[in-house]
Amino acid sequence: MNWKIKILLWTLASALPIACCCSSAEKEEDGPGTEQPEKPQPPQSQEDVTTYITTSDGIRLFSKGSLKFAKPGSMSPNQLRFEDDAAAKEVDGFGLAVTTASAYNLLKMSQEDRTAILTELFSPTEGAGSGLIRVSIGASDFCLKDEYTWCDTKGLENFAVAKEDKDYLFPVLKEIYAINPDVKIIGSPWSCPKWMKGGSYGYEKFDKKYLERDFPNWTSGRLKPSCYADYATYFVKWIQTMQSEGFKIHAITMQNEPLNHGNSMSMYMPWQDQKEFIKVLGPALKDAGLEKVKILLFDHNYNYDNKDDQRNYPLNIYADALASKWAAGSAWHSYGGDVSELDNIVTANPEKDIYFTEASIGEWNYNFGSCLLNDFSSIFLGTLKRGGMGVTLWNLMLDDKNAPYSPHNGSCKTCYGAVTINSSDYKTLTRNSHWYNVLHASAVIRPGAKMMKISGFNAPAGVEVLMFKNTDGSIATVVCNKSSEEKTLVYGGEKYTVNFKIPSKCIASAIWMDK
Repeated sequence: MNWKIKILLWTLASALPIACCCSSAEKEEDGPGTEQPEKPQPPQSQEDVTTYITTSDGIRLFSKGSLKFAKPGSMSPNQLRFEDDAAAKEVDGFGLAVTTASAYNLLKMSQEDRTAILTELFSPTEGAGSGLIRVSIGASDFCLKDEYTWCDTKGLENFAVAKEDKDYLFPVLKEIYAINPDVKIIGSPWSCPKWMKGGSYGYEKFDKKYLERDFPNWTSGRLKPSCYADYATYFVKWIQTMQSEGFKIHAITMQNEPLNHGNSMSMYMPWQDQKEFIKVLGPALKDAGLEKVKILLFDHNYNYDNKDDQRNYPLNIYADALASKWAAGSAWHSYGGDVSELDNIVTANPEKDIYFTEASIGEWNYNFGSCLLNDFSSIFLGTLKRGGMGVTLWNLMLDDKNAPYSPHNGSCKTCYGAVTINSSDYKTLTRNSHWYNVLHASAVIRPGAKMMKISGFNAPAGVEVLMFKNTDGSIATVVCNKSSEEKTLVYGGEKYTVNFKIPSKCIASAIWMDK
């Protein structure tokens, strides 16, 4: 037997799948989900294996356990082999969006309580070690009052940090970085400055003359071709300013939901526009010494918002050699379509990165159990098994009125945060399904981890498992069991086995140091 190859042995009862996708499911019950968890602990134990379990009924919430290695030698015919994959990409991490709305709610908490919740999420030694967050470049639909960018007065000489970001976002980010200085940021704009906008609500036209017409409105419009250079400089200035504050900008997208021209703050940016703009943006970043900041295409739904001429959005840009040169990969949302669309993207351009950047829960879909299972399966496992490098969800914290949110038409007034805070005391917290999704992935799959090859076994319906090797040599597993039966997974090799009982309808994760 090749000593480099470990054996995963399964003892499995019959599996009954549960079919539901939270991002599109009908609402099953009102309100945020079950509270309160055990405080996450560092993945260290006097035992050999550290485990975490969250059940769909909320009885176990990121419940920490431990297991000891057993002697090797199972004779089960169900053997799933896993080994290192040298070609696998390094995982960047998992996390949540820190909007100014989230920051506002966090800053209403006492210092002690705020430090506790941020430590629970971000600390690599006392919490889950979440290492990836998403922020808006300028306002989003979860700003506090009015939409804004960092250059609302015409002319780049007027570029400056917006007051709302300085007052709310920056203080929270500084506290996050004090807890985990390795956190990486993905930045996305909801719109360019209005003075750079052209076109009209007739967004389908593409002629240059049409696009140069002034469009002084936060909703819809297009980026003027004559403003490509100015907008590229705007990105450079934003990145430089953020980095000067100590915030690590890992990647940017050129537009949040570029096919959504109806959001409260939005801009229509079809692939034709992104293809041309990236040819200006890429060199601008390079000239400023920012070439390591990734530029991600698209940042929208799997189904391209059912716009036939926009299907294969990133592939259309990759087909242009000059544009493709500057594109590190693409980013995705799950408000329409299915994660299987990524198969098409990865098959065509396997060298390009994949990130999942946004999904929300809310009044339209929320049920703790179904969202816990289905989002972990589709978003986390679905992205990772296709070579995805990171996942961020929307957004970290809102109050019990789903606020604050932009008062303007098109903003989401029915969204839940990963955490709901009671606005009567700014202390009582309800941790929703997305919170546990992020904790389960972050606690065991550490930044720099690589997915391992798996072969030799077909998991029964309702059970999914992925394996990763961290940079310190530890082995991580994440499991989603949608079946109605407990499953016993026997992980092993030549020197040990691990018997891990997975409750029905749960998500589970484990980490151990390989012998």
